[in-house]
Amino acid sequence: MIVGVLVYALLLTVIASVASGLGILGGLLVGFANAFFVGSVLSLLEQAVLSLRPMRWQDLWEQAGHYFWDVVAIGFLLWVPLQVLEMGMQRNPYGPAIISGVFLLMFILLNPVPEVIYQVRHASPLDVLKESYEFVVENWIEWFLPLAIVLAPFGFSFFLMLTSQGGRMAGLDLIQLLTIPFHILTNWVLLLGVPESVATVLVFLLTPIGTIFMLCFRGHLFAALHGSSRRQRLFRAQSVWK
Repeated sequence: MIVGVLVYALLLTVIASVASGLGILGGLLVGFANAFFVGSVLSLLEQAVLSLRPMRWQDLWEQAGHYFWDVVAIGFLLWVPLQVLEMGMQRNPYGPAIISGVFLLMFILLNPVPEVIYQVRHASPLDVLKESYEFVVENWIEWFLPLAIVLAPFGFSFFLMLTSQGGRMAGLDLIQLLTIPFHILTNWVLLLGVPESVATVLVFLLTPIGTIFMLCFRGHLFAALHGSSRRQRLFRAQSVWK
């Protein structure tokens, strides 16, 4: 799966560089390519998290683009209002702060969108967004506690930096799926006192592993939390201890 994510990221980077001079058409091409690759990653995660079987090489092409239209539909649903918002805020002196606040809200409320896509049956993109919102409202402590622990040494400003990257596409941008672990690992390695020359190589080697670990951890955590309330889980835990 690590190899698959790296191959998808490399192909997307090549497509983005080729399409950079094509204007709107190039943007659409990159958007569709990203949706294809992200859909493939979500399908691979479905196999790894829910099927609990070893990954096979043929999974890379058998699952290719499986959730393509789900990612396209949700991406378009988010892209239109965000474009309107950014255009409307261009002359507003508080525009950047308002947009950052919107991205922060999206990062929080739509954070489990990738897991909802491949773990929950849904009839429309709106159902995915609704399910994500309801899941966060019910499970926000358990869902965000691991992230809070990982980011605790770096303060709230670092968290805002990550939300500005991950909020726009609700976790459905392949490059962001790699850059967020990259930034976290970079800061942790430097915090531990690793020399900068060594840290750079180490982070590049660990980022693909960290990305897959993050995605699989999120998948298992979502599967454990979804469909049960905090009160039900506490009741079951008390029953076990009794």
